[in-house]
Amino acid sequence: MEHTSNQDSIFKIAANLIGACLISGLIIAITYSLTHGIAEEKQIELKQLSLQSLVVEADDYQEIEGKEEWYTAQKDGQVIAYIVPAASKGYGGTIELLVAIDLDLKVIKYSITESNETPGLGDKASAPLFADQFIGKGAEALEVTKDPTQKELIQSISGSTITSRAVTKAVREAVEEVAAFTQGGKS
Repeated sequence: MEHTSNQDSIFKIAANLIGACLISGLIIAITYSLTHGIAEEKQIELKQLSLQSLVVEADDYQEIEGKEEWYTAQKDGQVIAYIVPAASKGYGGTIELLVAIDLDLKVIKYSITESNETPGLGDKASAPLFADQFIGKGAEALEVTKDPTQKELIQSISGSTITSRAVTKAVREAVEEVAAFTQGGKS
């Protein structure tokens, strides 16, 4: 008799667990179906804001067919810049960026989209003191230096040379890729 009671008890516990799992799964599925569209819209909105922060004078951003995550920034229907992804290995892993490049193959701006660099050192790569050095520079000037007299090059972040080189390399490669894509610019 006791043996049967034990089996019934285990069966009831298992049935309760199965019921709880089914109800939880149903709640999660309903919540997902109700919020999925909103989440997708938010993702698109965030992408637009990210693109707008890179090329503020543009009024439209179009994906480039055949190029993953590449965009043209347009004003009055004319392409004024390209926004392309870039990546390079930094001190804490891969640093991923979006880089805006004008038709003269000069850097407009970049934003770091993913990075695991050392807080307080490597994360300074997105600070204006470092990032603003890239504005208006072509591939030939995208080289890191520790010599403060070489103003035409990119001044390294003190204590974060690896990150400085990684970001500079990624931006330079982005400029070179756009140059190859446009066969030298002005297209």
